[in-house]
Amino acid sequence: MSTLTRTTEARGIRSPGLVTLGAWRTRFELMQYFRSFDTLVFTFLFPLVMLGLFSVAFGGNGDMQPAPGLPPIPVAQAYLPAMLAAGLLLSGFQNLAIDIAIERSEGVLKRLGSTPLSPVSYFFGKIGQVAVTGVAQAALILTFAAVVLRVPLPTEPEKWATFAWVFVLGIVSSALLGVAISSVPRTARSATAVVIPIVLVVQFVSGVYLFFYMLPEWLQTAASFLPVKWMAQGMRYVFLPDDYAALEMNGEWNLAGVAIALAIWLVVGLVLARVTFRWIRRDA
Repeated sequence: MSTLTRTTEARGIRSPGLVTLGAWRTRFELMQYFRSFDTLVFTFLFPLVMLGLFSVAFGGNGDMQPAPGLPPIPVAQAYLPAMLAAGLLLSGFQNLAIDIAIERSEGVLKRLGSTPLSPVSYFFGKIGQVAVTGVAQAALILTFAAVVLRVPLPTEPEKWATFAWVFVLGIVSSALLGVAISSVPRTARSATAVVIPIVLVVQFVSGVYLFFYMLPEWLQTAASFLPVKWMAQGMRYVFLPDDYAALEMNGEWNLAGVAIALAIWLVVGLVLARVTFRWIRRDA
């Protein structure tokens, strides 16, 4: 029990609850996030910029038709699901993994550990920040795609409902996995060197920068063990024509598999985050 907690109890003052501390921490994390210009550029705007670049670079010849019999679609529409999935990974996994590793290395977590803030409230604040910025990022990408790139967005309510649960499962699992991997870098300087290569490899393997149907079968199978593949698959169901299910593994969208895979990764991330998280590195 911390000194502050004992003092407040001795005076008959009720200590702040987990939710109150978590909400306060979320507000603090958001303020810090939007004050960091480099974080905004590389994690918030990166998918937006990449979507525009892919549309310009590969859309010069008009719509694309991956296979005979499939309806042609704009290149930007084909890349939109992948960029949304990449946004979840960058906002949740990369952002939190690097930030927490830096905070631990610089002694911020050590100071927080001596306050009434529990790891649960700390997680609450981090995931709250990721959720708010993730929603803002997704809204910006969708607006840019629809208004500037003329991507047709779905009108069916069930497709937007699918978008909602894929987004929630994706952002929370990415954030928890980011908390877990933050324990790997030993110093603030090594955080980006450890995390960013992992993020790049996962994105390529999961069909973010290359269309998933273009990957060899063995690589598609390997990607099935990664959460980003399932995030992108769920997003493809939402934003691509139904006929494009033919390009997926086994020729179907398999939304049940998407839900199960992301739920499993959420649980794995939660367990790993709780087991590995320390205010201070054990080998420090």
